[in-house]
Amino acid sequence: MVLTQEMMDAIEKNNIVWLATASTDDVPNVVPIGLARPLDSGTVLLVANFMNKTFKNLKSNPKASIAVGNVSECPYQFKGDVEIYESGKYFDDAVQWAKSVMAQLNPKAAVLLKVNEIYSVQPGPDAGKKIE
Repeated sequence: MVLTQEMMDAIEKNNIVWLATASTDDVPNVVPIGLARPLDSGTVLLVANFMNKTFKNLKSNPKASIAVGNVSECPYQFKGDVEIYESGKYFDDAVQWAKSVMAQLNPKAAVLLKVNEIYSVQPGPDAGKKIE
């Protein structure tokens, strides 16, 4: 699935994306993430700073969904598989970015969401419709 430039711009400029995960016992969890940016038209980087339940969920059930905090600017939900990097280039880039925003942050990991489904969250008849 390919994110449009408009979608990527909205993810980049919004202060918050909402990240939804589930435990292996199917217990849902939703948290705000302040550091998220597209790396390309199919991948979104999320910096794991304060994740606890979420990080455990991602490690045991590597599927997630995000929605931009201001859905009027980006009325989409992005679902996909995650890859977790606790070292290496993605992690180093995430740490550098986080520390440039707030020096005292100590990221646990770089989480890459590989988007494979996009859904509309626009109110109206197309709400919940899969974007092809």
